[in-house]
Amino acid sequence: MRRAHAAVTKDGSKIVERGELKLDSERHSCTWKNEPVTLTVSEFFILEALASRPGVVKGRSALIGAAYEGDADMDERTIDSHVKRLRRKFKARDSEFDMIQTVYGIGYSFKEV
Repeated sequence: MRRAHAAVTKDGSKIVERGELKLDSERHSCTWKNEPVTLTVSEFFILEALASRPGVVKGRSALIGAAYEGDADMDERTIDSHVKRLRRKFKARDSEFDMIQTVYGIGYSFKEV
C-alpha cells in the first residue's frame, strides 16, 4: 500500500509526505527518515513541486516557475544545479536516496512510492 499523501493540519499548514520525505510548507521544514534536511527556499519549492505529484515529469521551466514565481529570465540549467545540490543533501542523510529522477531531455520527477 502506498504511503504518500498531502494533508492540511489543524493549524492550516500544508504537509506533503512521500515515503520517508516530509515537507511542511508553513514551517519551511523538510525531513528525510525523521532527520532534518536544511534546504534553501528555491530547493524547498522545487522539491515540493516534484513531491506534490510523484511520477509526473516537471520540465525545467515549470520548476523555475515553482522556485522563482515565474521569473522568465532564469537559465533553465539553474534547475540542474539545484537538483544536484538537493540530491547531495539527501545522499548525505541516506546514501541510497534515489527519489529525484531525471527524465533526459524533459526535466525531473519524484519517484512514486
